[in-house]
Amino acid sequence: MSATSCFRRGCLFLFLGPVIVGLLLFFLFRLSNDLPDRFVLTVPLGGSLEEMSSARDAFPFSGEGEQLSFQDMLFILDHAAGDRRIETVLLEIGNLQASPAKITELRSAIARVRTRGRKVVAWLHSAEDSDYHLASACDSVIVERGGYLLLDGLKAETLYYTAPLEKLGISFQATQWREYKSGIEPFTRTGASPEYLAQMNALLDAVYSDYTDYVSKRRGISRDSLESVIDNIALVQADKAVKIGLADGIASHWELKRSMARRISGKEPEKAGDLFVSAAAYRESLDWPVKADTDDAVAVITLSGPIVRSVSGAAMASDEGADVGMLRRSLDAALEDKKVKALVLRIDSPGGEALAAADMLQMLDSAAVSKPLVVSMSGIAASGGYMAALAGKTVFTQPLTVTGSIGVYALKPDISALAAKTGLGRDVVTRGRFADANTAFKPLEGEAYRKFDEASGFIYDDFVAKVARSRKMSAAAVDSVAGGRVWTGRQALELGLADSTGGLFDAVREAQRLAKMDVSKKPRILLYPERQPWWQMFFDGGPAAVARSFGAAAIGEAVSPLPAGAMLRMIAIAVRSGRVQMLAAMPGEIIIR
Repeated sequence: MSATSCFRRGCLFLFLGPVIVGLLLFFLFRLSNDLPDRFVLTVPLGGSLEEMSSARDAFPFSGEGEQLSFQDMLFILDHAAGDRRIETVLLEIGNLQASPAKITELRSAIARVRTRGRKVVAWLHSAEDSDYHLASACDSVIVERGGYLLLDGLKAETLYYTAPLEKLGISFQATQWREYKSGIEPFTRTGASPEYLAQMNALLDAVYSDYTDYVSKRRGISRDSLESVIDNIALVQADKAVKIGLADGIASHWELKRSMARRISGKEPEKAGDLFVSAAAYRESLDWPVKADTDDAVAVITLSGPIVRSVSGAAMASDEGADVGMLRRSLDAALEDKKVKALVLRIDSPGGEALAAADMLQMLDSAAVSKPLVVSMSGIAASGGYMAALAGKTVFTQPLTVTGSIGVYALKPDISALAAKTGLGRDVVTRGRFADANTAFKPLEGEAYRKFDEASGFIYDDFVAKVARSRKMSAAAVDSVAGGRVWTGRQALELGLADSTGGLFDAVREAQRLAKMDVSKKPRILLYPERQPWWQMFFDGGPAAVARSFGAAAIGEAVSPLPAGAMLRMIAIAVRSGRVQMLAAMPGEIIIR
């Protein structure tokens, strides 16, 4: 036998060995995920419920665990509705900070589970209004033993950075189109404008009315009684909550699980945990994200977070956001796949860089020529996020989606006072009258400021024209509902800015209909952007890209726990760059607590 032949056999073994081991591990993993014939599905619900998981896996040793996204929750509950093995769905709710629109979409998902014969139980860990709002959609509400309900009403809070920044020697010049475009206010005012207060009050009225109406109907109490609890009691102990009809029972987590296991097995269980399956484990056992009846597919492309040209140089994001390149790659993949018959654009974005949003709309309009495109608005689809929605043949919104905000603002940092305080000198040689006009070391004046303001106006007029063309309205009609005004999804329908009330699955069915697919069959759903391993950055941008992402992640970790963390990131990047930031954005996602 020749040495070459042995060498080739060795190469074959080296190639096949890992493949065989990988297959064995895969089948062992699948076997380990076999589920009981009857079980309780446990679903944790807390935090901000990001629309979808990060486009990249977390860095190793970053300490970040895998968290289920909002879309994960929707697909899991959709599977659970038809799974006869599931005796009960147990929602473990605490510290929920999701937008009102996401809570209403989850309410609908829970209702579908209940109508298919599955019992849904909410277990509340020291709940606040948002937690209780969602829990009221369930068959029963159990409060943690020793816990309470903090039902003190809703609030919307905005921080103003103008005064503290001026103490550091940093200020901003701004221009807005128009008076309701309030994104500049945290940097130019020390308190809210009348226009901003009017919008916040209108939003709070809509959310509070929906909250109190829904809870009172679900719990069988009058709205006046519920409002009396909010205004006069607020902190409701567990036993009091049961007595006045806000809850159905009190139990520790251990007690509740033992009780459920006893009901399933008919006897005192030796290991109650064997009858409980976590949402994460359940997901791994499924055909994900749906069990399809046909090979035809609908591509769901998500724009989540601030809209930016590129996440590496974003003004409003660290390592996250919806960037132009990500959307281009997603559209290319969906358009090239012949099995994909239609597109659904899912939007959960407050907007961002104005020209990046315009680029996205151009790409989406082009894609919609090849395949039907339907838009599904999630918690927020405002400003640049609304601009992207204009590509949809049909636009679905939740009643409490925050949308509209058709307007533009621009911010320019001025650190001349900081430079004077620190003794920082500067020498500049220029050619051209305005060559040094946009520097951060001095304010804009005279004609330079006029050009700065005009640039925002050009983008605003273009935005209005895009809305008029897409929504078949006159420019004057659009301008009357634009100017930065923010609307709920329900109001957007009345104003002609959206087409129908519905969630993600409603948009998928409409996409099927437009593509002339069989709507009685569940299509394959392909989710974009596709998730990439963190090490893919080495191939995309080399070591420098990895270093930038580590730095951005560090900034994000530092400021994300703070209120308006995205705004603080924007301050840091704007000052560092010294450039004018032209934005079609909300001040940030509105989470009403």
